[in-house]
Amino acid sequence: MSDPVHSPTNRPLRPLPGLIFASRWLQLPLYLGLIVAQGVYVMHFLVELWHLVEAAFGHQAALQALVTSIGYKSDAPVTSLNETVIMLVVLALIDVVMISNLLIMVIVGGYETFVSRLDLEGHRDQPEWLSHVNASVLKVKLAMSIIGISSIHLLKTFINAGNYSDKVLIAQTVIHITFLLSAMAIAYTDRLMSGPSAARH
Repeated sequence: MSDPVHSPTNRPLRPLPGLIFASRWLQLPLYLGLIVAQGVYVMHFLVELWHLVEAAFGHQAALQALVTSIGYKSDAPVTSLNETVIMLVVLALIDVVMISNLLIMVIVGGYETFVSRLDLEGHRDQPEWLSHVNASVLKVKLAMSIIGISSIHLLKTFINAGNYSDKVLIAQTVIHITFLLSAMAIAYTDRLMSGPSAARH
């Protein structure tokens, strides 16, 4: 026989608590907006990929569009794809993918955590990480994703280091290290906070 004190009930909330609880739906336009942003990133990815394919077949306009988009500069005019340009373009595409993954994590995990359940239990395509996501887990995953994105940006800068001043290189390195230390601090804090709870279970 279920415990009447702890069993869930469907009784309606009082007006003020109901209004406060319903205010979580104000976040819905934000998540829908991120879906639109995801679509923009997909379009950007496809355009850059198409330019890369065209440039591989000798299309000069596509090559110049790529060179401009990645900010590559050289003493000699770039008339054909070289290894550096290809590497920078591929890193830019990877950067888009990683930011897209970050968006999905925020959209799906944030909606599930702060707005309403998605009821994906048992669905074959349910993300593995979503089964145990909460605000703390989401925060750590976001921090790790930001570090990954920062790493890609830093690698792109070092590959194209000749076009950046020492001040910019040092600043980007310091920013990346700051992201790394911040993520470690977040993970450590989360471990301290969840430790006593985990011990009780």
